[in-house]
Amino acid sequence: MRINFLGKLVDEPEIRAGFIGCGSHSFRNIYPTFQFAPVNLVATCDLDLAKAQAFAAKFGAANAYSDYRQMLEQEDLDAVFIVTGYDAQGRPLYPGMAIDCLKAGRHVWMEKPPAASCADIEQMQAAAVAANRQVQVGLKKMFFPANEKAKRLTERADFGQISLMRLEYPQYIPTLDEFARYREQIEPVQRTIGFLDHLCHPAAVLVYVLGMPDSLFYQRSSNGAGVALFTFASGAVATLAFTHGAAPLDGMERTMIVSDSGRHIVVDNNLRVTYHRMPRLGYGNVPDFYTTEPDETTAVWQPEFSLGQLYNKGIFLLGYYNEVNEFARAILENRPLAKGTLEQAWQVTRIFEGFAEGPGKTISLS
Repeated sequence: MRINFLGKLVDEPEIRAGFIGCGSHSFRNIYPTFQFAPVNLVATCDLDLAKAQAFAAKFGAANAYSDYRQMLEQEDLDAVFIVTGYDAQGRPLYPGMAIDCLKAGRHVWMEKPPAASCADIEQMQAAAVAANRQVQVGLKKMFFPANEKAKRLTERADFGQISLMRLEYPQYIPTLDEFARYREQIEPVQRTIGFLDHLCHPAAVLVYVLGMPDSLFYQRSSNGAGVALFTFASGAVATLAFTHGAAPLDGMERTMIVSDSGRHIVVDNNLRVTYHRMPRLGYGNVPDFYTTEPDETTAVWQPEFSLGQLYNKGIFLLGYYNEVNEFARAILENRPLAKGTLEQAWQVTRIFEGFAEGPGKTISLS
């Protein structure tokens, strides 16, 4: 039995889950999704046992552990959620933990970034295949309702084919030396770690809408802002403006998707979706602009914030519920994940590796 959106008891299955990690991000954004998604939290785990116990008490888990291996041995779990940080060299801790969970026969959900290299992701892919278990990565921008709406609009017959995609994201691009010192494990370069962490967001949208790019070319400014150009097998191109140094007062992100048929879609700050269609107007002889029919002009979607609706809660607007719900239902329905897969995580990480090759040249990503 579980509680549905209306607060009623329903006879629906849930996955039994353990959780590795009791930090602020998981507290604010991941644990709360279990209130709505079909997940029964059974156990928590953190190096600080007192925190694990506090999280267990707060979110309804029966047991708490300070060693995740002990949790895997003692608990009957379908899946494990992992939200941890980085090691001393600034490498994500996920690969080793995820592989241990997979070998124990558990499905795995992990936060991004999943790894510092494609090679690490390939090891997780091999372990998932060997265990016949699923792994989802928290590429949340793929699950934002606004981005999902934009994607559906591009699939309409009247939209045509995507010719251009333009994204803006306020991220610093590391120097070639910063990339090298991080990748060679000379030191944990914070600006490179930040790039690995945050590139996941615009790159996930790029891969979600257009698939894996064939090539990358970029230039950076003296302060770390810059522009990247991606090409695709479809013939489309995409630009990603790294607006480091800009004020975020009018929103941190903007995405524009242009068709070849007089239409384009704009997603402002992951919240407001606008579908622009060219009105049928002449030139020089049009006395009345207001003649276009409703289905021929611009359409706008934007949530209101006056009502206590699910759609205006952060865990829904920011894709966290959609991520967790897709993961749990894929397990319950014994089907492949629709998105947030290790393959897509590999693609996003390959884009990170491409940037590490340096600016001012065409970089093959295929």
